[in-house]
Amino acid sequence: MIPLPIVRVPLSFLPTLLCCSAASLLLLLRWRRRKGLWRKVKEARQRHDRGLAQMEKVALGFRKQHPSVDTVSILSLPLPELSKKLHDGSLPPEQVFYAYVGKALQVTRETNCITDYLWESETQIQQAARPEQPGLLYGVPVSIKDSINCQGYDSTVGFVSNLNNPAAEDSVLVQVLKRQGAVPFVKTNVPQSLISYDCENLIFGQTFSPLLYTRTPGGSSGGEGALIGAGGSILGFGTDLGGSLRLPAAFCGICALKPTGNRLSKKGIISGIAGQKSVVAAVGPMAKDVESLALSMRALLCEDMFSLDSTVPPLPFKEEVYSSTRPLRIGYYETDFFTMPSPAMRRAVRETKQLLEDAGHTLVPFKVDNINYFIFNLCMRGLFADGGASFLKKFKGELEEKSMRLFLWLSRTPDWLKTLLSWITKPFMPRLSGVIRSMRVNTVEDLWSLHHEIEESRNKFITQWKKLNLDVMLCPVLGPALPIGYPGKLSVAVSYTILYNCLDFPAGVVPVTTVTDEDEEELKGYKGHFQDWWDWTLAKGFRGSVGLPVAVQCVALPWQEELCLRLMREVERLAQEKHKLF
Repeated sequence: MIPLPIVRVPLSFLPTLLCCSAASLLLLLRWRRRKGLWRKVKEARQRHDRGLAQMEKVALGFRKQHPSVDTVSILSLPLPELSKKLHDGSLPPEQVFYAYVGKALQVTRETNCITDYLWESETQIQQAARPEQPGLLYGVPVSIKDSINCQGYDSTVGFVSNLNNPAAEDSVLVQVLKRQGAVPFVKTNVPQSLISYDCENLIFGQTFSPLLYTRTPGGSSGGEGALIGAGGSILGFGTDLGGSLRLPAAFCGICALKPTGNRLSKKGIISGIAGQKSVVAAVGPMAKDVESLALSMRALLCEDMFSLDSTVPPLPFKEEVYSSTRPLRIGYYETDFFTMPSPAMRRAVRETKQLLEDAGHTLVPFKVDNINYFIFNLCMRGLFADGGASFLKKFKGELEEKSMRLFLWLSRTPDWLKTLLSWITKPFMPRLSGVIRSMRVNTVEDLWSLHHEIEESRNKFITQWKKLNLDVMLCPVLGPALPIGYPGKLSVAVSYTILYNCLDFPAGVVPVTTVTDEDEEELKGYKGHFQDWWDWTLAKGFRGSVGLPVAVQCVALPWQEELCLRLMREVERLAQEKHKLF
Protein backbone atom coordinates (compact mmCIF):
# COMPACT_ATOMS: atom_id res chain seq x y z
CA MET A 1 0.00 0.00 0.00
CA ILE A 2 1.31 3.41 -1.03
CA PRO A 3 0.94 5.94 1.81
CA LEU A 4 -1.12 9.06 1.00
CA PRO A 5 0.87 12.28 0.90
CA ILE A 6 0.34 14.63 3.78
CA VAL A 7 -0.92 18.00 2.58
CA ARG A 8 0.32 20.79 4.76
CA VAL A 9 -1.72 23.97 4.61
CA PRO A 10 0.37 27.07 5.25
CA LEU A 11 -0.78 28.91 8.34
CA SER A 12 -1.26 32.03 6.23
CA PHE A 13 -4.12 30.25 4.35
CA LEU A 14 -5.92 29.19 7.53
CA PRO A 15 -7.97 32.38 7.97
CA THR A 16 -9.05 32.19 4.32
CA LEU A 17 -10.04 28.55 4.73
CA LEU A 18 -12.03 29.30 7.87
CA CYS A 19 -13.78 32.24 6.20
CA CYS A 20 -14.71 30.09 3.19
CA SER A 21 -16.02 27.35 5.48
CA ALA A 22 -18.06 29.88 7.50
CA ALA A 23 -19.47 31.43 4.32
CA SER A 24 -20.42 28.00 2.99
CA LEU A 25 -22.12 27.16 6.27
CA LEU A 26 -24.05 30.45 6.24
CA LEU A 27 -25.15 29.86 2.64
CA LEU A 28 -26.29 26.35 3.57
CA LEU A 29 -28.25 27.63 6.56
CA ARG A 30 -29.81 30.39 4.47
CA TRP A 31 -30.79 27.86 1.79
CA ARG A 32 -32.37 25.59 4.41
CA ARG A 33 -34.22 28.50 5.99
CA ARG A 34 -35.59 29.70 2.64
CA LYS A 35 -36.57 26.15 1.78
CA GLY A 36 -38.49 25.99 5.05
CA LEU A 37 -40.25 29.29 4.27
CA TRP A 38 -41.31 28.07 0.84
CA ARG A 39 -42.57 24.84 2.43
CA LYS A 40 -44.83 26.94 4.68
CA VAL A 41 -46.01 28.89 1.65
CA LYS A 42 -46.82 25.65 -0.17
CA GLU A 43 -48.84 24.41 2.82
CA ALA A 44 -50.71 27.72 3.02
CA ARG A 45 -51.59 27.54 -0.65
CA GLN A 46 -52.84 24.00 -0.21
CA ARG A 47 -55.10 25.15 2.65
CA HIS A 48 -56.27 27.98 0.43
CA ASP A 49 -57.11 25.54 -2.37
CA ARG A 50 -58.99 23.29 0.05
CA GLY A 51 -61.03 26.28 1.14
CA LEU A 52 -61.96 27.12 -2.46
CA ALA A 53 -62.83 23.47 -3.09
CA GLN A 54 -65.17 23.57 -0.08
CA MET A 55 -66.78 26.76 -1.39
CA GLU A 56 -67.40 25.05 -4.71
CA LYS A 57 -68.78 21.95 -3.01
CA VAL A 58 -71.31 23.77 -0.84
CA ALA A 59 -72.35 26.21 -3.58
CA LEU A 60 -72.96 23.39 -6.08
CA GLY A 61 -74.67 21.26 -3.42
CA PHE A 62 -77.09 24.05 -2.55
CA ARG A 63 -77.83 24.74 -6.21
CA LYS A 64 -78.66 21.07 -6.84
CA GLN A 65 -80.91 20.87 -3.78
CA HIS A 66 -82.64 24.20 -4.54
CA PRO A 67 -82.64 24.63 -8.35
CA SER A 68 -85.49 27.14 -8.22
CA VAL A 69 -83.57 29.71 -6.14
CA ASP A 70 -82.83 32.76 -8.28
CA THR A 71 -79.29 33.63 -7.19
CA VAL A 72 -78.99 36.34 -9.86
CA SER A 73 -81.88 38.26 -8.30
CA ILE A 74 -80.41 37.85 -4.81
CA LEU A 75 -77.02 39.15 -5.94
CA SER A 76 -78.62 42.15 -7.62
CA LEU A 77 -80.26 43.41 -4.43
CA PRO A 78 -78.63 46.45 -2.78
CA LEU A 79 -77.80 45.89 0.89
CA PRO A 80 -80.69 47.94 2.38
CA GLU A 81 -83.24 46.01 0.31
CA LEU A 82 -81.55 42.67 0.96
CA SER A 83 -81.49 43.41 4.68
CA LYS A 84 -85.21 44.28 4.63
CA LYS A 85 -86.07 40.96 2.97
CA LEU A 86 -83.92 39.05 5.47
CA HIS A 87 -85.64 40.78 8.37
CA ASP A 88 -89.21 40.28 7.14
CA GLY A 89 -88.51 36.62 6.35
CA SER A 90 -89.23 36.85 2.63
CA LEU A 91 -85.65 35.78 1.88
CA PRO A 92 -84.00 32.95 3.88
CA PRO A 93 -80.41 33.66 5.06
CA GLU A 94 -79.27 30.32 3.59
CA GLN A 95 -80.17 31.41 0.07
CA VAL A 96 -78.26 34.66 0.44
CA PHE A 97 -75.23 32.95 1.96
CA TYR A 98 -74.83 30.28 -0.71
CA ALA A 99 -75.51 32.77 -3.51
CA TYR A 100 -72.58 34.86 -2.30
CA VAL A 101 -70.34 31.85 -1.68
CA GLY A 102 -70.83 30.83 -5.32
CA LYS A 103 -70.28 34.34 -6.64
CA ALA A 104 -67.22 34.94 -4.43
CA LEU A 105 -65.69 31.70 -5.73
CA GLN A 106 -66.20 32.85 -9.32
CA VAL A 107 -64.69 36.27 -8.56
CA THR A 108 -61.60 34.93 -6.80
CA ARG A 109 -60.89 32.55 -9.67
CA GLU A 110 -60.80 35.62 -11.91
CA THR A 111 -59.03 38.06 -9.60
CA ASN A 112 -57.30 35.99 -6.87
CA CYS A 113 -58.80 38.08 -4.05
CA ILE A 114 -59.68 35.51 -1.32
CA THR A 115 -57.09 34.16 1.12
CA ASP A 116 -59.31 32.13 3.46
CA TYR A 117 -62.77 30.61 3.42
CA LEU A 118 -64.21 30.79 6.94
CA TRP A 119 -65.58 27.27 7.22
CA GLU A 120 -67.60 27.83 10.38
CA SER A 121 -69.76 30.35 8.48
CA GLU A 122 -71.68 27.32 7.14
CA THR A 123 -72.47 26.21 10.69
CA GLN A 124 -73.41 29.77 11.64
CA ILE A 125 -75.88 30.02 8.77
CA GLN A 126 -77.33 26.51 9.16
CA GLN A 127 -77.73 26.30 12.93
CA ALA A 128 -78.51 29.85 13.94
CA ALA A 129 -82.10 30.23 15.07
CA ARG A 130 -83.82 33.43 14.03
CA PRO A 131 -83.63 35.78 17.05
CA GLU A 132 -86.68 37.66 18.28
CA GLN A 133 -84.92 40.94 17.53
CA PRO A 134 -82.50 40.35 14.63
CA GLY A 135 -79.46 42.60 14.45
CA LEU A 136 -79.23 45.25 11.76
CA LEU A 137 -77.01 42.99 9.65
CA TYR A 138 -78.96 39.79 10.25
CA GLY A 139 -78.06 37.17 7.63
CA VAL A 140 -75.73 39.45 5.65
CA PRO A 141 -72.54 37.71 4.38
CA VAL A 142 -69.53 39.97 4.92
CA SER A 143 -65.91 39.80 3.81
CA ILE A 144 -62.96 40.64 6.06
CA LYS A 145 -59.48 41.94 5.20
CA ASP A 146 -56.59 39.58 5.99
CA SER A 147 -55.20 41.85 8.73
CA ILE A 148 -58.44 41.78 10.78
CA ASN A 149 -58.36 38.87 13.24
CA CYS A 150 -60.88 36.07 12.84
CA GLN A 151 -60.61 33.32 15.44
CA GLY A 152 -58.80 30.25 14.13
CA TYR A 153 -57.35 31.94 11.04
CA ASP A 154 -54.02 33.56 10.24
CA SER A 155 -53.68 37.31 9.81
CA THR A 156 -50.59 37.10 7.61
CA VAL A 157 -50.29 40.68 6.26
CA GLY A 158 -48.33 38.87 3.56
CA PHE A 159 -45.56 37.57 5.86
CA VAL A 160 -44.60 33.89 5.89
CA SER A 161 -43.65 34.22 9.57
CA ASN A 162 -47.32 34.89 10.38
CA LEU A 163 -48.48 31.60 8.86
CA ASN A 164 -49.66 28.83 11.20
CA ASN A 165 -50.37 31.41 13.89
CA PRO A 166 -54.18 31.54 14.02
CA ALA A 167 -55.87 34.30 15.99
CA ALA A 168 -56.98 33.24 19.47
CA GLU A 169 -60.16 35.31 19.24
CA ASP A 170 -62.11 37.51 16.88
CA SER A 171 -61.26 41.18 16.64
CA VAL A 172 -63.81 43.47 18.30
CA LEU A 173 -65.04 44.46 14.84
CA VAL A 174 -65.82 40.84 13.92
CA GLN A 175 -67.41 40.17 17.32
CA VAL A 176 -69.77 43.11 16.86
CA LEU A 177 -70.57 42.11 13.29
CA LYS A 178 -71.58 38.65 14.49
CA ARG A 179 -73.69 40.08 17.33
CA GLN A 180 -75.46 42.18 14.71
CA GLY A 181 -76.25 39.01 12.78
CA ALA A 182 -73.66 39.32 10.01
CA VAL A 183 -71.93 36.21 8.67
CA PRO A 184 -68.18 36.70 7.98
CA PHE A 185 -67.43 34.14 5.28
CA VAL A 186 -64.08 34.99 3.62
CA LYS A 187 -60.84 36.84 4.29
CA THR A 188 -59.22 38.81 1.48
CA ASN A 189 -55.78 39.52 0.10
CA VAL A 190 -53.35 42.33 0.97
CA PRO A 191 -49.86 43.50 -0.06
CA GLN A 192 -46.94 42.38 2.07
CA SER A 193 -46.65 44.64 5.17
CA LEU A 194 -49.76 46.66 4.15
CA ILE A 195 -47.46 49.61 3.28
CA SER A 196 -48.47 49.61 -0.38
CA TYR A 197 -51.49 50.40 -2.52
CA ASP A 198 -50.91 47.42 -4.79
CA CYS A 199 -52.11 43.96 -3.71
CA GLU A 200 -49.46 41.25 -3.94
CA ASN A 201 -47.54 39.02 -1.56
CA LEU A 202 -45.45 35.86 -1.92
CA ILE A 203 -47.97 33.66 -0.13
CA PHE A 204 -51.15 34.26 -2.11
CA GLY A 205 -49.82 36.14 -5.13
CA GLN A 206 -51.18 39.11 -7.07
CA THR A 207 -54.80 40.24 -6.90
CA PHE A 208 -56.16 41.73 -10.14
CA SER A 209 -58.71 44.44 -10.78
CA PRO A 210 -62.09 42.94 -11.70
CA LEU A 211 -62.50 45.69 -14.30
CA LEU A 212 -59.22 45.19 -16.19
CA TYR A 213 -56.89 42.35 -15.26
CA THR A 214 -53.74 44.29 -16.16
CA ARG A 215 -54.60 46.85 -13.45
CA THR A 216 -54.19 46.73 -9.70
CA PRO A 217 -57.31 46.74 -7.51
CA GLY A 218 -55.45 49.10 -5.18
CA GLY A 219 -54.36 48.42 -1.63
CA SER A 220 -53.85 47.60 0.99
CA SER A 221 -57.52 46.52 1.16
CA GLY A 222 -57.21 45.40 -2.45
CA GLY A 223 -58.76 41.97 -2.02
CA GLU A 224 -61.85 43.64 -0.57
CA GLY A 225 -61.99 46.12 -3.44
CA ALA A 226 -61.79 43.37 -6.07
CA LEU A 227 -64.33 41.09 -4.36
CA ILE A 228 -66.93 43.81 -3.74
CA GLY A 229 -66.32 45.51 -7.07
CA ALA A 230 -67.10 42.27 -8.91
CA GLY A 231 -70.17 41.49 -6.78
CA GLY A 232 -68.67 38.66 -4.71
CA SER A 233 -69.42 40.42 -1.42
CA ILE A 234 -72.10 42.95 -0.54
CA LEU A 235 -70.26 44.45 2.43
CA GLY A 236 -66.61 44.26 3.47
CA PHE A 237 -64.21 45.74 5.98
CA GLY A 238 -60.66 46.93 5.63
CA THR A 239 -58.15 49.31 7.16
CA ASP A 240 -56.66 52.59 6.00
CA LEU A 241 -53.26 54.11 6.89
CA GLY A 242 -52.71 56.26 3.82
CA GLY A 243 -55.64 55.48 1.54
CA SER A 244 -55.90 51.71 1.93
CA LEU A 245 -59.72 51.76 1.93
CA ARG A 246 -60.23 54.71 -0.39
CA LEU A 247 -57.77 53.79 -3.15
CA PRO A 248 -59.15 50.25 -3.73
CA ALA A 249 -62.68 51.68 -3.70
CA ALA A 250 -61.74 54.36 -6.24
CA PHE A 251 -59.87 51.87 -8.43
CA CYS A 252 -62.69 49.28 -8.36
CA GLY A 253 -65.64 51.66 -8.72
CA ILE A 254 -67.19 51.23 -5.28
CA CYS A 255 -67.64 53.31 -2.10
CA ALA A 256 -65.63 53.32 1.13
CA LEU A 257 -65.48 55.29 4.35
CA LYS A 258 -62.36 55.91 6.44
CA PRO A 259 -63.70 57.06 9.79
CA THR A 260 -61.87 59.11 12.40
CA GLY A 261 -59.13 56.83 13.73
CA ASN A 262 -60.87 55.67 16.88
CA ARG A 263 -64.54 55.82 15.86
CA LEU A 264 -64.47 52.05 15.33
CA SER A 265 -62.40 49.62 17.39
CA LYS A 266 -58.98 48.56 16.09
CA LYS A 267 -58.55 45.96 18.83
CA GLY A 268 -57.51 42.68 17.23
CA ILE A 269 -56.36 44.29 13.98
CA ILE A 270 -52.76 43.91 12.78
CA SER A 271 -50.98 47.15 11.97
CA GLY A 272 -48.50 47.74 9.14
CA ILE A 273 -46.13 49.54 11.53
CA ALA A 274 -47.06 48.68 15.11
CA GLY A 275 -46.85 51.52 17.62
CA GLN A 276 -46.74 54.27 15.01
CA LYS A 277 -49.14 57.07 16.03
CA SER A 278 -48.21 60.05 13.83
CA VAL A 279 -50.25 58.93 10.81
CA VAL A 280 -53.55 57.60 12.10
CA ALA A 281 -54.92 54.28 10.85
CA ALA A 282 -58.64 53.49 10.81
CA VAL A 283 -60.93 50.54 10.12
CA GLY A 284 -63.95 51.08 7.92
CA PRO A 285 -66.55 49.62 5.53
CA MET A 286 -66.56 49.14 1.76
CA ALA A 287 -69.68 48.57 -0.34
CA LYS A 288 -71.28 49.33 -3.70
CA ASP A 289 -73.29 52.30 -2.43
CA VAL A 290 -73.30 54.91 0.33
CA GLU A 291 -76.46 53.71 2.07
CA SER A 292 -74.76 50.35 2.67
CA LEU A 293 -71.88 52.15 4.39
CA ALA A 294 -74.36 54.08 6.54
CA LEU A 295 -76.20 50.88 7.48
CA SER A 296 -72.94 49.23 8.54
CA MET A 297 -72.02 52.25 10.69
CA ARG A 298 -75.45 52.20 12.34
CA ALA A 299 -74.88 48.55 13.19
CA LEU A 300 -71.34 48.96 14.49
CA LEU A 301 -71.81 52.10 16.58
CA CYS A 302 -73.64 50.24 19.30
CA GLU A 303 -73.29 49.30 22.97
CA ASP A 304 -71.47 46.08 22.05
CA MET A 305 -68.71 48.08 20.32
CA PHE A 306 -68.39 50.49 23.25
CA SER A 307 -68.36 47.77 25.93
CA LEU A 308 -65.92 45.46 24.13
CA ASP A 309 -63.46 48.30 23.61
CA SER A 310 -63.68 51.05 26.23
CA THR A 311 -61.22 53.22 24.27
CA VAL A 312 -63.88 53.81 21.59
CA PRO A 313 -65.96 56.90 22.43
CA PRO A 314 -69.63 55.97 22.96
CA LEU A 315 -70.98 57.97 20.03
CA PRO A 316 -74.00 56.31 18.42
CA PHE A 317 -74.79 56.99 14.78
CA LYS A 318 -76.36 60.46 14.44
CA GLU A 319 -79.29 59.74 12.14
CA GLU A 320 -80.55 63.33 12.11
CA VAL A 321 -77.23 64.53 10.65
CA TYR A 322 -77.11 61.87 7.94
CA SER A 323 -80.78 62.30 6.99
CA SER A 324 -80.74 66.10 6.93
CA THR A 325 -81.60 67.87 3.68
CA ARG A 326 -80.31 71.34 4.54
CA PRO A 327 -77.97 72.86 1.94
CA LEU A 328 -74.28 72.38 2.69
CA ARG A 329 -71.37 74.76 2.49
CA ILE A 330 -68.68 72.73 0.74
CA GLY A 331 -65.01 73.52 0.27
CA TYR A 332 -63.32 72.10 -2.82
CA TYR A 333 -59.97 71.88 -4.58
CA GLU A 334 -58.88 70.26 -7.83
CA THR A 335 -55.21 69.71 -6.99
CA ASP A 336 -53.00 69.58 -3.92
CA PHE A 337 -50.02 70.87 -5.97
CA PHE A 338 -48.05 67.74 -5.08
CA THR A 339 -49.61 65.03 -7.28
CA MET A 340 -51.02 66.57 -10.44
CA PRO A 341 -54.48 65.07 -10.99
CA SER A 342 -55.16 63.11 -14.14
CA PRO A 343 -57.55 64.90 -16.53
CA ALA A 344 -60.31 62.53 -15.39
CA MET A 345 -59.65 63.30 -11.70
CA ARG A 346 -59.85 67.04 -12.34
CA ARG A 347 -63.00 66.69 -14.42
CA ALA A 348 -64.63 64.51 -11.77
CA VAL A 349 -64.22 67.27 -9.16
CA ARG A 350 -65.36 70.02 -11.55
CA GLU A 351 -68.47 68.17 -12.67
CA THR A 352 -69.39 67.16 -9.12
CA LYS A 353 -68.88 70.74 -7.94
CA GLN A 354 -71.28 71.96 -10.63
CA LEU A 355 -73.89 69.31 -9.77
CA LEU A 356 -73.75 70.28 -6.11
CA GLU A 357 -74.11 73.98 -6.93
CA ASP A 358 -77.06 73.27 -9.21
CA ALA A 359 -78.65 71.33 -6.33
CA GLY A 360 -78.51 74.39 -4.07
CA HIS A 361 -75.29 73.83 -2.13
CA THR A 362 -72.60 76.49 -1.76
CA LEU A 363 -69.13 75.62 -3.10
CA VAL A 364 -66.11 77.50 -1.76
CA PRO A 365 -62.55 77.27 -3.19
CA PHE A 366 -60.02 75.86 -0.73
CA LYS A 367 -56.25 75.67 -1.00
CA VAL A 368 -54.15 73.09 0.80
CA ASP A 369 -51.19 75.05 2.05
CA ASN A 370 -47.68 73.62 2.29
CA ILE A 371 -48.51 70.08 1.14
CA ASN A 372 -44.80 69.23 0.86
CA TYR A 373 -44.47 69.86 4.59
CA PHE A 374 -47.42 67.54 5.31
CA ILE A 375 -46.10 64.71 3.14
CA PHE A 376 -42.42 64.76 4.10
CA ASN A 377 -42.10 66.41 7.52
CA LEU A 378 -45.24 64.92 9.02
CA CYS A 379 -46.42 61.81 7.13
CA MET A 380 -43.20 60.19 5.89
CA ARG A 381 -41.20 61.28 8.92
CA GLY A 382 -43.97 60.00 11.20
CA LEU A 383 -44.25 56.61 9.51
CA PHE A 384 -40.50 56.06 9.62
CA ALA A 385 -39.53 58.06 12.71
CA ASP A 386 -37.13 55.29 13.77
CA GLY A 387 -35.36 55.38 10.41
CA GLY A 388 -37.36 52.37 9.24
CA ALA A 389 -36.05 50.00 11.96
CA SER A 390 -39.51 48.69 12.95
CA PHE A 391 -40.48 48.26 9.31
CA LEU A 392 -37.21 46.47 8.55
CA LYS A 393 -37.59 44.20 11.59
CA LYS A 394 -40.75 42.69 10.12
CA PHE A 395 -38.76 41.51 7.11
CA LYS A 396 -36.06 39.76 9.13
CA GLY A 397 -35.85 36.18 7.87
CA GLU A 398 -38.67 36.85 5.39
CA LEU A 399 -39.21 36.34 1.70
CA GLU A 400 -39.28 39.91 0.37
CA GLU A 401 -41.83 41.14 -2.16
CA LYS A 402 -40.17 43.29 -4.84
CA SER A 403 -42.45 46.34 -4.47
CA MET A 404 -40.99 46.95 -0.99
CA ARG A 405 -37.39 47.34 -2.21
CA LEU A 406 -37.12 51.15 -2.02
CA PHE A 407 -38.33 51.39 1.58
CA LEU A 408 -36.27 48.35 2.61
CA TRP A 409 -33.13 49.77 1.03
CA LEU A 410 -33.65 53.14 2.70
CA SER A 411 -34.35 51.42 6.04
CA ARG A 412 -31.00 49.63 5.77
CA THR A 413 -29.10 52.78 4.77
CA PRO A 414 -27.19 54.68 7.51
CA ASP A 415 -28.30 58.22 8.28
CA TRP A 416 -25.09 59.83 7.00
CA LEU A 417 -25.63 58.24 3.60
CA LYS A 418 -29.31 59.27 3.58
CA THR A 419 -28.25 62.85 4.25
CA LEU A 420 -25.74 62.71 1.40
CA LEU A 421 -28.22 61.11 -1.03
CA SER A 422 -30.89 63.63 -0.09
CA TRP A 423 -28.49 66.48 -0.87
CA ILE A 424 -27.39 64.90 -4.19
CA THR A 425 -30.93 64.18 -5.48
CA LYS A 426 -32.53 67.48 -4.41
CA PRO A 427 -31.79 69.50 -7.61
CA PHE A 428 -33.34 67.01 -10.06
CA MET A 429 -35.69 64.85 -7.91
CA PRO A 430 -36.81 67.02 -4.99
CA ARG A 431 -39.54 64.61 -3.90
CA LEU A 432 -37.15 61.66 -3.74
CA SER A 433 -34.82 63.89 -1.77
CA GLY A 434 -37.68 64.62 0.62
CA VAL A 435 -38.48 60.92 1.08
CA ILE A 436 -34.84 60.07 1.82
CA ARG A 437 -34.47 62.98 4.23
CA SER A 438 -37.67 62.08 6.11
CA MET A 439 -36.47 58.51 6.78
CA ARG A 440 -33.63 59.45 9.11
CA VAL A 441 -33.66 58.31 12.75
CA ASN A 442 -35.39 60.68 15.20
CA THR A 443 -34.55 61.07 18.87
CA VAL A 444 -37.33 60.96 21.49
CA GLU A 445 -37.13 64.76 21.61
CA ASP A 446 -37.52 64.85 17.80
CA LEU A 447 -40.58 62.59 17.99
CA TRP A 448 -42.25 64.74 20.64
CA SER A 449 -41.55 67.77 18.49
CA LEU A 450 -43.08 65.95 15.50
CA HIS A 451 -46.26 65.18 17.43
CA HIS A 452 -46.49 68.83 18.44
CA GLU A 453 -46.04 69.89 14.79
CA ILE A 454 -48.84 67.54 13.74
CA GLU A 455 -51.17 69.01 16.38
CA GLU A 456 -50.32 72.56 15.31
CA SER A 457 -50.80 71.72 11.62
CA ARG A 458 -54.16 70.08 12.34
CA ASN A 459 -55.28 73.16 14.29
CA LYS A 460 -54.21 75.48 11.45
CA PHE A 461 -56.09 73.36 8.92
CA ILE A 462 -59.23 73.40 11.06
CA THR A 463 -58.90 77.16 11.55
CA GLN A 464 -58.70 77.64 7.77
CA TRP A 465 -61.74 75.33 7.40
CA LYS A 466 -63.81 77.22 9.99
CA LYS A 467 -62.78 80.63 8.68
CA LEU A 468 -64.55 79.65 5.46
CA ASN A 469 -67.48 78.32 7.52
CA LEU A 470 -67.34 74.94 5.76
CA ASP A 471 -69.44 71.89 6.57
CA VAL A 472 -67.52 69.41 4.41
CA MET A 473 -64.86 69.18 1.69
CA LEU A 474 -64.85 67.85 -1.88
CA CYS A 475 -61.49 66.91 -3.42
CA PRO A 476 -59.78 64.41 -5.74
CA VAL A 477 -58.74 60.85 -5.06
CA LEU A 478 -56.12 59.08 -7.17
CA GLY A 479 -57.53 57.44 -10.28
CA PRO A 480 -58.07 55.67 -12.56
CA ALA A 481 -56.55 52.35 -11.47
CA LEU A 482 -52.85 52.05 -12.25
CA PRO A 483 -51.23 49.04 -13.94
CA ILE A 484 -49.99 46.25 -11.70
CA GLY A 485 -46.58 47.08 -10.25
CA TYR A 486 -46.93 50.85 -10.58
CA PRO A 487 -47.84 51.59 -6.94
CA GLY A 488 -44.41 50.31 -5.91
CA LYS A 489 -42.87 52.96 -8.15
CA LEU A 490 -45.27 55.74 -7.10
CA SER A 491 -45.54 55.84 -3.33
CA VAL A 492 -45.74 59.66 -3.45
CA ALA A 493 -49.03 59.52 -5.38
CA VAL A 494 -51.01 58.85 -2.18
CA SER A 495 -50.87 62.54 -1.22
CA TYR A 496 -54.63 63.10 -1.67
CA THR A 497 -55.52 60.36 0.81
CA ILE A 498 -52.70 60.23 3.38
CA LEU A 499 -53.27 63.91 4.23
CA TYR A 500 -56.50 62.96 6.00
CA ASN A 501 -54.81 60.19 7.97
CA CYS A 502 -52.31 62.74 9.23
CA LEU A 503 -55.14 65.15 10.09
CA ASP A 504 -57.30 62.24 11.35
CA PHE A 505 -60.40 63.47 9.48
CA PRO A 506 -63.14 61.09 8.25
CA ALA A 507 -63.00 60.71 4.47
CA GLY A 508 -64.85 58.61 1.93
CA VAL A 509 -64.89 58.04 -1.81
CA VAL A 510 -67.74 57.81 -4.31
CA PRO A 511 -67.38 56.87 -8.00
CA VAL A 512 -68.83 59.63 -10.18
CA THR A 513 -67.59 59.13 -13.75
CA THR A 514 -65.39 57.07 -16.06
CA VAL A 515 -62.34 57.96 -18.15
CA THR A 516 -63.30 59.30 -21.58
CA ASP A 517 -61.50 59.53 -24.90
CA GLU A 518 -61.19 63.27 -24.27
CA ASP A 519 -59.45 62.58 -20.95
CA GLU A 520 -57.06 60.24 -22.72
CA GLU A 521 -56.27 62.86 -25.35
CA GLU A 522 -55.72 65.55 -22.71
CA LEU A 523 -53.34 63.21 -20.88
CA LYS A 524 -50.81 63.73 -23.68
CA GLY A 525 -50.06 67.14 -22.18
CA TYR A 526 -49.68 65.82 -18.61
CA LYS A 527 -46.37 66.95 -17.12
CA GLY A 528 -46.95 66.98 -13.37
CA HIS A 529 -46.14 69.61 -10.78
CA PHE A 530 -42.48 68.56 -10.47
CA GLN A 531 -41.85 67.12 -13.96
CA ASP A 532 -39.66 64.42 -12.43
CA TRP A 533 -39.42 60.67 -13.00
CA TRP A 534 -42.41 60.07 -10.72
CA ASP A 535 -44.61 62.45 -12.75
CA TRP A 536 -43.49 60.79 -15.98
CA THR A 537 -44.25 57.33 -14.54
CA LEU A 538 -47.66 58.42 -13.27
CA ALA A 539 -48.61 59.82 -16.67
CA LYS A 540 -47.61 56.52 -18.25
CA GLY A 541 -49.67 54.62 -15.66
CA PHE A 542 -52.78 56.68 -16.39
CA ARG A 543 -52.71 55.85 -20.12
CA GLY A 544 -55.05 53.34 -21.73
CA SER A 545 -57.75 53.79 -19.09
CA VAL A 546 -60.85 54.68 -21.12
CA GLY A 547 -63.94 53.29 -19.39
CA LEU A 548 -62.34 52.83 -15.97
CA PRO A 549 -64.09 54.47 -12.98
CA VAL A 550 -62.99 57.71 -11.35
CA ALA A 551 -64.12 58.83 -7.90
CA VAL A 552 -64.12 61.95 -5.77
CA GLN A 553 -63.22 62.21 -2.09
CA CYS A 554 -65.57 63.64 0.55
CA VAL A 555 -64.16 64.86 3.88
CA ALA A 556 -65.52 66.11 7.21
CA LEU A 557 -64.05 67.28 10.50
CA PRO A 558 -63.11 64.67 13.16
CA TRP A 559 -65.99 62.59 14.58
CA GLN A 560 -68.40 63.83 11.88
CA GLU A 561 -68.70 60.59 9.90
CA GLU A 562 -72.44 61.12 9.46
CA LEU A 563 -71.84 64.49 7.78
CA CYS A 564 -69.21 62.92 5.54
CA LEU A 565 -71.69 60.21 4.56
CA ARG A 566 -74.34 62.88 3.99
CA LEU A 567 -72.13 64.56 1.37
CA MET A 568 -71.24 61.18 -0.13
CA ARG A 569 -74.93 60.28 -0.46
CA GLU A 570 -75.67 63.62 -2.13
CA VAL A 571 -72.76 63.21 -4.56
CA GLU A 572 -73.85 59.66 -5.37
CA ARG A 573 -77.47 60.71 -5.99
CA LEU A 574 -76.55 63.60 -8.27
CA ALA A 575 -74.00 61.58 -10.24
CA GLN A 576 -76.51 58.75 -10.78
CA GLU A 577 -79.23 61.18 -11.88
CA LYS A 578 -76.84 62.78 -14.35
CA HIS A 579 -75.87 59.45 -15.90
CA LYS A 580 -79.54 58.46 -16.26
CA LEU A 581 -80.02 61.47 -18.55
CA PHE A 582 -77.43 60.24 -21.03
